[in-house]
Amino acid sequence: MGKLSISEIKTLFTEEELTETEIATLKNDTRKGVQQLIAKYEKDKQKRQMLEKDFYEMCTYERNSRLKGKEMIAGIDEAGRGPLAGPVVAAAVILPEDFKLIGLNDSKQISETKRNEFFEYIKENAISYSVSVIDNQTIDRVNIFEATKLAMKEALLLLDTPADHVLIDAVRLDNLPCTSESIIKGDAKSISIAAASILAKVTRDRLMNKIHEEYPMYDFKSNMGYGTKYHMEALNEYGISPYHRKSFAPVRENI
Repeated sequence: MGKLSISEIKTLFTEEELTETEIATLKNDTRKGVQQLIAKYEKDKQKRQMLEKDFYEMCTYERNSRLKGKEMIAGIDEAGRGPLAGPVVAAAVILPEDFKLIGLNDSKQISETKRNEFFEYIKENAISYSVSVIDNQTIDRVNIFEATKLAMKEALLLLDTPADHVLIDAVRLDNLPCTSESIIKGDAKSISIAAASILAKVTRDRLMNKIHEEYPMYDFKSNMGYGTKYHMEALNEYGISPYHRKSFAPVRENI
């Protein structure tokens, strides 16, 4: 490799066209700009290795389930238990054994841009996925915990491919058509639950954005129905909307 400009070397790093041997040679280049590029490459490489390790560890429940003879392993998670308005949404997803999405984690730990990217990737690569939306009227009728379980179970039953084992974030579900495990903080421990977390949150966020268009005074596009200071002030000024959960104390006080 002949003497290249720093700009050319940067392009090669960006396009990942340098071999490890060529990078080792570049380490002898005394130009400050080249050394900075190498330092950034090493840092990014280390971060990538850590993410690879994290992803491998998050596949543990899936690997163990397959060792027990399970093949169609679903993950289930929900979004929207805590807000004062809007539905609770649950998603179920079955991922193929060779599924790989480095950086996949609990949806709350991922930026909105990355969540939207992952949302499309998961849908395109899943064996099967489904989403269940339970509205605020049902939440008020049966309570939020029961509504959450209802959404989770419905999502599981809506899968085109039946699951033979299901990994569930925190909640225990009864009378399922397959074996199950409830995992505390499962969205950070299982790729299947993490994927379901992404599907549920992005779906719910998009629904709340649509509701915001009807009732912009509550700023649902920003708070997603949670009881922010602005949201509480709007409740005091305008009263409740048809999407508010009347069984939740802060809302009930404004009826």
